[in-house]
Amino acid sequence: MFNWFHPNLILASVADITPELLQRHGIRSLLLDVDSTLKRYRATEIPPENVRWLEIMQETGIPLCILSNGRKHRIHPIAEQIGIPFVAPAMKPMPFGCRTAMKTLGFDPKSTAIVGDQVFADILAGKFARIFTILITPIHPEEEHWYTRIKRPFEKLVVRHAR
Repeated sequence: MFNWFHPNLILASVADITPELLQRHGIRSLLLDVDSTLKRYRATEIPPENVRWLEIMQETGIPLCILSNGRKHRIHPIAEQIGIPFVAPAMKPMPFGCRTAMKTLGFDPKSTAIVGDQVFADILAGKFARIFTILITPIHPEEEHWYTRIKRPFEKLVVRHAR
């Protein structure tokens, strides 16, 4: 049961995800969390280095979709900024958002990965949807809501065990 919380890959940031790394794991499409994954929680835009990473992914033919628990009115401008479709609210850790995104965009679950910063939301949603999971270190987690911050110590235990 504990394996449900273990990501397939643990990386420092999205910048560590390269087309070559994805190819080695048979990944051809990505579902991306936003808050603390692509940008700081309170930021209204994705930083230039992550925008460039998104462009590289798109230039190499990797389809992307934002998958966020944030409300549509908050996620829409971010998705529009980078020209990527989105599903929000995704209701992670439930798998419904993952399945909706993959079905709508024609992503094959066998070659799709979810990328996020939270074990108990992103990774669990990916496991429930039976897709590859990539956990990254959160960007400025101290800015998050209290109900997210309270889970961080438990996530650290899970990650330590997973490594």
